Formats: sequence, C-alpha cells, structure tokens
Amino acid sequence: MNYFVEGLQGSGKSTLVGKLSEKYPEYKAIREGEYSPVELAWCAYLTKDEYAEVLEKYPELREQIVEKTYEEGEHIIVCYTKVRTENHGFYQDLEQHEIYNSRVPYEEFRRIILERYRNFQGDGNIFECSIFQNIVEDMMLFRVASDEKILAFYKEVREALEGKEYHIMYLKAEDIAGNLSVIRKERSDENGNEMWFPLMIGFFDNCPYSKAKGTSGEADLIRHFEHRQDLELRIMKEVFPDKCTILCSKGYTDEEL
Repeated sequence: MNYFVEGLQGSGKSTLVGKLSEKYPEYKAIREGEYSPVELAWCAYLTKDEYAEVLEKYPELREQIVEKTYEEGEHIIVCYTKVRTENHGFYQDLEQHEIYNSRVPYEEFRRIILERYRNFQGDGNIFECSIFQNIVEDMMLFRVASDEKILAFYKEVREALEGKEYHIMYLKAEDIAGNLSVIRKERSDENGNEMWFPLMIGFFDNCPYSKAKGTSGEADLIRHFEHRQDLELRIMKEVFPDKCTILCSKGYTDEEL
C-alpha cells in the first residue's frame, strides 16, 4: 500500500504524515521538495544539457547539487530547495525549470505527470501533497481550466495508476479561514513578521486566474480554497470512491487512524 496525504494549506498534512510515520515506521515518508517517484513540486526538471549548464554556473554548489540529483530517462531532477546557499539567484534560476505554474505547455505537463504515475512501482510510501495540491492549483490558477477539464484529467490519472496499491487520506477543512489564520502565525519570524502569507497573496493576486476573474485579497483567496476543496472532494467521489478516506482536518482521533 501507498498513502497520499492531501488537503488544503494549513489542514494538517505534515502532522498527519508524521502520525502515520510513527504508526507505521516501516513506511517511507516523502515530503514536498524531497525526491518522489510521482511528484515534482519544488524540483527542477532538466534536460541533460540544462543540467550541465547549472553545474557550470554554480561550481561552488556542485557537490550539493549532485547529491540532490536523480536521473529519469532523458531528464534530470534536482531537489533544488534542499541545496543550502545564500545565493538566492540559484533558487530563482532552478525554479524556472519546475513544471508547475504553466511553465511548460499543457500537453507536456499532462504527459510528464501521467507518465510518472504510470511508471511508478513499489509500495510502503507515504506521499505528502502528491496527487492533488500542486496539479490542481496549476490547472485552476495558471491554466484557468474548468472543473470538468480537471475532472477529466483525473480520470486519466486513475487509469495511469491502474494496478497499483494506493489510498488517499484527505483532510477536509471545516474552517478554512481559521486554518489560514493559524498558518499565518506559524509561518512568521521571531518578531511576528509574516513570511508566508504575503508571498501567498502575491502569488494569488498575480496569477492568470485572478487577472481573468478580477479577484484579489484574502477574501477571494479563501473563496478559491473553498472552491478547490469542493472540487477535490468531487474528484474523490467521482474518480476515486474506493480509494479514499476523508478525515476532519485537525479533528480526527488516533483510533480513526
């Protein structure tokens, strides 16, 4: 069995991954930014020539980069956020090689994701944010895709995962605004200055969806999260009804686990 832990930002995914890891120590927890056979969030997806250029441009980071490098066919995956440096230009450069936020054409995006799900083998993994969050946000906010198009995409995902053992653990948020308030405080510096929320608002306000719909600010962000959660719950009901468990965000018991 493999477990996918999903839910909105602030719903407690990291906590649930930790609890499952404690309960099942023989399982491997794969969090965002770490190398995953199914997910590419916070990872650069490079051709071999592009990878050679990165190594040449950042010789002082070569050892760290190589340590966080994985080869898949004709492509190289670099978990670049795991490289430690004060050179912020490195992160900005590698970010441009992510596949999300409409950085690659839709058909290439679709091919890469479905191919990786199809090629995935093995079990005993607990994946954080590896089936909904990054894909759905990309399609909603950057490709301005309809709910029906996203639903159709996930029918293809279901086909790509055929024959594999997996289960989706979804944390349903009952108080999205409250969860957002908590995460704003948690992701502030020692002086109380918010670090995450201004970036999140900037990300939302400037995405193609907001430009097309004329949305901005916290209230519209919360409405987007409500829409996204409703869509993800619909996807589970219509596409993965036999492959999911819905838990109340921050309200489940150890007995339920």
